[in-house]
Amino acid sequence: MKHKMIYADHAGTTAVTPKALEAMLPYFTQGYGNPSSLYAFGQQAKSDLEQARATVARCLNAQPEEIYFTSGGTEADNWALRGVAELMALKGKKTGHIITTAIEHHAILHTAQWMEKQGYEVSYLPVDGEGRVDPAAVEAAIRPDTILISIMAANNEIGTIEPIAEIGAIAKAHKVLFHTDAVQAVGHIPVDVQAWNVDLLSLSGHKFGGPKGVGALYMKKPLRLPALIQGGGQEKGRRSGTENVPGAVGLAAALQEAVDHLAEESARLAGLRDQLLEGLTKLPYASVTGSRSQRLPGTASFVFEGVEGEALLLHLDAKGICASSGSACSSASLDPSHVLLAIGLPHAIAHGSLRLSLGPDNTQEDVAYILKEVPAVVNYLREMSPVWDKDAQKPTWVL
Repeated sequence: MKHKMIYADHAGTTAVTPKALEAMLPYFTQGYGNPSSLYAFGQQAKSDLEQARATVARCLNAQPEEIYFTSGGTEADNWALRGVAELMALKGKKTGHIITTAIEHHAILHTAQWMEKQGYEVSYLPVDGEGRVDPAAVEAAIRPDTILISIMAANNEIGTIEPIAEIGAIAKAHKVLFHTDAVQAVGHIPVDVQAWNVDLLSLSGHKFGGPKGVGALYMKKPLRLPALIQGGGQEKGRRSGTENVPGAVGLAAALQEAVDHLAEESARLAGLRDQLLEGLTKLPYASVTGSRSQRLPGTASFVFEGVEGEALLLHLDAKGICASSGSACSSASLDPSHVLLAIGLPHAIAHGSLRLSLGPDNTQEDVAYILKEVPAVVNYLREMSPVWDKDAQKPTWVL
C-alpha cells in the first residue's frame, strides 16, 4: 500500500503558505483594480503593490525603488545579463566579457551561451569538488573589458552556498557589475544586498512559499538597466505589462514570513537534513554531493553508484516520496547533470543522483520513512542493475 505523500522537493517548488494565500485572495475578486488607473479603485491596488515592494526591499536590506517585479527568477536572470549588455552597448561597448561558473542554473547558462552568439566572451569558471568557486579565480578572470560577474548564491542541485560576499567585495574593488542568482537562497539563508555588495539579484516567489509566476530583480541605485519587455511602461518604465498585484502581494507575504522565522526554521531543517546525510551515506558506494559545511539548510544530495536516478525517482514515487535527481530526466537527454560533472563526478556515478529538499511541513517521521525506503529501493535497483556485481556487492566499473 502506498504511503502518504512525503514531499521532499522544496528546491523545485513549494506550496503557497496560508498567510500568502490569505494575503492574495482579495486581489482576485475585490481589490482587482489596475494599478495604472487614475481612479481610486486602481490607486488602492497601486498602493498595495508598493507596500509589497517595500516589504521585499526590507527583507533584502534594499530600498523599495530598487525592486522590480518580474514573472520569476528566469526572467530576472535574463534581464540581468542581457540588460547589462544592452546598457554597455548604449555606452559604446558593443561586446564585452562576462564571468560566470560552470554550475549555474540554465537560466544563466543558456542566456550566456546566447550572448556568446552575439559576440560576447564568457568565462565559465570551474568549481571545486564541493561546488564552490574560488574568489581568487574570479578576480584572476577579470579583464579590462569585463562587463559583468554573475554567480549564484546557492546551487539548486547540490545545495552548496557560494562565497558571495567575498566575490562582491572583489567586484566592487574592480568596479565590475555583480549579479547573483539568489533564487535558492532567498527565504532560506540570510540575504543582505548591502553586505554582499551585489548590484543585481534575482529571486522567485515559489521557492519560499509564494505563488508561481512572480519574482523580482533587485537593481542597485543608480543602476538602470534598459527594459527587457516593452509596452505600457509599468515598473518605472523598466518592465511593461499590467502588474501582477496578487502575485506580488503573495510573494511579499511569504518572504516576510520566511525571514521572520528564518533562524529557527533553518536550524530545524538543518537537523533533519543532517540525519539524511548521515543515514543515507551508510549505504555502500553512496556519497554526499556538495559542501558539508556550506549547504542550504533543507537540501541533502547524494549519488548512489550502480543506480539510475530516473529509476530511483520512480520507485520512490511509488513509495509516496517526491524527490528529484540531477540527471536530465525532464528532457530526452540521458546526459547527467552539468553540476555533477563540474564537481568532478564521472558520468557513470553522476547518473545515480538524488536530491531531497525539505520544507516546513516535513517532520522527523518523514525523515525516518525516507531513511527506511531509500536504502530499500537502492538495494533493489542494484540487484536489478547490469552494472552491479551482485556477488561482490560493488559496481562493475573501474574508475
